[in-house]
Amino acid sequence: MTTTRPTVQLGLRANLAQFSLLVAVNALVGGVLGQERTVLPLLGEQVFHLAGYTFLLTYVLAFGITKAATNYVAGTWSDRFGRKPVLLFGWLVALPIPLLLIWAPNWGWIVAANVLLGINQGLTWSTTVIMKIDLAGPHRRGLAMGLNEAAGYAAAAATAVATGYLAARYGLRPAPFLLGASYIALGLGLSGVLVRETRDHARHEASTHTARADGRHDHLHADLTNRQVLVHTSLREPALSAASQAGMVNNLNDGLAWGLFPLLFATAGISVSDIGILSSLVLAVWGLGQLITGPLSDRWGRKHLITAGMLIQAAALAAIATVDTFTTWAIAAAVLGAGTAMVYPTLLAAIGDVAHPAWRARAVGVYRLWRDGGFAVGALLAGIIADLAGIRAAIWAVAAITAVSGVIVAIRMYETHPRTS
Repeated sequence: MTTTRPTVQLGLRANLAQFSLLVAVNALVGGVLGQERTVLPLLGEQVFHLAGYTFLLTYVLAFGITKAATNYVAGTWSDRFGRKPVLLFGWLVALPIPLLLIWAPNWGWIVAANVLLGINQGLTWSTTVIMKIDLAGPHRRGLAMGLNEAAGYAAAAATAVATGYLAARYGLRPAPFLLGASYIALGLGLSGVLVRETRDHARHEASTHTARADGRHDHLHADLTNRQVLVHTSLREPALSAASQAGMVNNLNDGLAWGLFPLLFATAGISVSDIGILSSLVLAVWGLGQLITGPLSDRWGRKHLITAGMLIQAAALAAIATVDTFTTWAIAAAVLGAGTAMVYPTLLAAIGDVAHPAWRARAVGVYRLWRDGGFAVGALLAGIIADLAGIRAAIWAVAAITAVSGVIVAIRMYETHPRTS
């Protein structure tokens, strides 16, 4: 007796239940990241008495290097073994993280926890991105990425606020990290029981793939090797390489914000709970703003949103380096989040536009390798400059780098959306 496979359909409406589940799963992924945003810089300064910003930012450096490398592995493994096994492995890796953070007797334990966090985020977040691109099809990638990233970063923002209040009321440990433990347990359960494999959706799209009318992608065949995908995404293909550098600079900003913003705010005598609010504002506007900017990129195109977003981020960083009150920092943080929201889902959608479905997961992995490498670069650069010249000087330097990145996108990237190119 023969069995027939269910018909594979592309599009958000056709895959609404599974897509919605993946949005919820990625919210839990973001929550695991958000448990650290408010508490860890204060833990390093107040509990472990770390001297020097560069040393303090070792946990961001460890996270960035590990997540960047794991992103690349996640893309290749997703093509080789399927998406769901990679997602499940990412959740399993996360299980010890809250325990390490709660019981850490020295800073080395915190760094080790962030190595595991980098692996967890690289595997789970990359896989949910790939799976949503698989399900969405070619025309609504901006919306799909907006929903994915909005869920992750809105949850990270809400968790940053919640952990700030928990830390203010119950102390820096263990209460804030128990919230992360609950996220991990729920994410593992949902992924194991309800999430379905989406690799067949990518194969179906590859079988019906049509080339651009302008012939721009004729050199990007379906059978590229891993090395060719790496080279095209990193250097050779203009849109892919421009997106990769912009993604790296974007997360360089976030590495700076993660490690130094709470310490900058503390210099003004702001309370731990209010630091949690300021830390979460960037993430909240970034996350929720993508519900608008993702669909807009499907209507207006990718290039101009990315260029404008990078320049807006640069202006917001310059403002944060200049002002010194809760209200003005809150306004600047919201503007920084808005600029990031313009960039984040749009870059992923651009990668999906250009990469052939047969190697799209690997291209997403390479892009995220560079993008999340920005955490490590930001931690090193910001820490060194802050030690030499102060926190505000570090923020000014990153603002200048961000402005240059926006100019590179304006010059090098072409419009990638098939309906607006």
